[in-house]
Amino acid sequence: MSKAGTWTVRGLAVAGAAALLGAIGMAASGVSARPDPPGWETRLAGTARHLLIPRAARSAQNPLPATAEHLASARRHWADHCASCHGNDGKGETEIGRGLYPRAPDMTGEATQELSDGELFWIIENGVRLTGMPAWGGEEHGGSEESWELVHFVRRLPKLTPDELVEMKRFNPLTRAELEEELAAERFLAGEDVPKPRGEDARHHH
Repeated sequence: MSKAGTWTVRGLAVAGAAALLGAIGMAASGVSARPDPPGWETRLAGTARHLLIPRAARSAQNPLPATAEHLASARRHWADHCASCHGNDGKGETEIGRGLYPRAPDMTGEATQELSDGELFWIIENGVRLTGMPAWGGEEHGGSEESWELVHFVRRLPKLTPDELVEMKRFNPLTRAELEEELAAERFLAGEDVPKPRGEDARHHH
């Protein structure tokens, strides 16, 4: 068997072990996503992911220079597409990120920063099954250049400045409350009746 075939078999074996142990854990504790994944499950899943990413993909080099323009583009993309789960700072401390199983990782930490550029690119492009990580590859998502820009941004995450974080907030999707506030403002400017905030009538009556 070739070396590539050997690694594939090992990867499948580890993935199979992870699936088996995951099924056993699910049988014992149910399908709730509330409990934190045990450490062994996280380590085993990480090992399986590494082995199942093709070697050629793992060794790929980023073809884009880490210019200010590419990093600015990546910040905007991250804030608009990725921050809902990962947070602007990449730590994953968001409502969605904490509710996923497994949790959204702290991408400033060693587990992510030790991945090769090729691994990061492959994960962004292809996603990871049985996690909340979607596949962002394909022309409909902007093509591979945006993914390589995001690889540079992931490397930048541990060193983000306060000014960069403030800038990124302008590109975050609106929350439901913010959207309702904008719609109310538009209705008011259009001359429509805008419902008063709850409790306002009661205060005036009192």
